[in-house]
Amino acid sequence: MGTVTHLQPRPEPKVAFHRTEMSSILNVYGKMVMAGQAKDYAIGMFRDHAVFAIFRRHAEAPTWRIEKVPDLRNRQGAYAVYGSQNQVLKRGHDLANVLKVFETRKFELINTTAQND
Repeated sequence: MGTVTHLQPRPEPKVAFHRTEMSSILNVYGKMVMAGQAKDYAIGMFRDHAVFAIFRRHAEAPTWRIEKVPDLRNRQGAYAVYGSQNQVLKRGHDLANVLKVFETRKFELINTTAQND
């Protein structure tokens, strides 16, 4: 009688940030925490993209998302930073250049409701 081998299905490959990419992202995140602009983060790895989400407060939608989509590297670039309303803040081929959006902008909450004194 032959032996029976149970083969487990191979896990789907997922896109992830490399160590150098994570170092750059965490450097920016750390500066935001020190400035009081960020309190939490989450990392997502999917079949076609990776996400580093930055939260201003706990338990809400991310305020900023840094995404890596390797399929776009030959077009507009694999890296992008999105705002809370899914607007593209910066996109490009070089992560360090894309992360500069956090240096050039002052991310402040704007009160759009009229205040009566």
